[in-house]
Amino acid sequence: MNFRQLYDEHFPFVWRSLRRLGIRESDLPDAVQDVFLVVHRRLPEFEGRSKVSTWLFGICFRVAGDRRKAARAAARRDGGDEPLLDTPDERADVAAEAERRQGLAQLEALLDELPLDQRAVFTLFELEGMTGEDIAQTLELPLGTVYSRLRLAREAFRRGAARSQARDRFYGAPSAQVLGSVLTSQAGGKR
Repeated sequence: MNFRQLYDEHFPFVWRSLRRLGIRESDLPDAVQDVFLVVHRRLPEFEGRSKVSTWLFGICFRVAGDRRKAARAAARRDGGDEPLLDTPDERADVAAEAERRQGLAQLEALLDELPLDQRAVFTLFELEGMTGEDIAQTLELPLGTVYSRLRLAREAFRRGAARSQARDRFYGAPSAQVLGSVLTSQAGGKR
């Protein structure tokens, strides 16, 4: 497989993976470029002992980790934070789009509460539909560690969702339905 084929075929996966690993919308183009620069440089070394998506996710994981560290340092330095969803999306159904964005913001907020190692396992399993074995290979972890991190991430996610639902019941917002529909629509791949 040459670089152009790999780029064309896996660009959406890389974009989605970086987004789910906490890269902000406004930083995604640069982060995707960082990933594909590494891919271009390392493609001759790829031996095919794993799936291309597995190899790519490993690169995404490292790029996301580096960018999250840099973003935290910049936020401490600047004392501010940018909005999660800062790119307008023109759609015909404004109400549905607003609901989708609300659900995505809630999903991102819950994912942001997870440590990166748990977030990676959770997003690969729950949103990308990868198996535990594939995740273990991708992240170079023992299978038991993958399932342990998945369990911890699920528990933290459920606690965060419960807090969000309680807060929304108090303020009268329908987050449980919105978050559920976003999780269903974001799930990709097979189980």
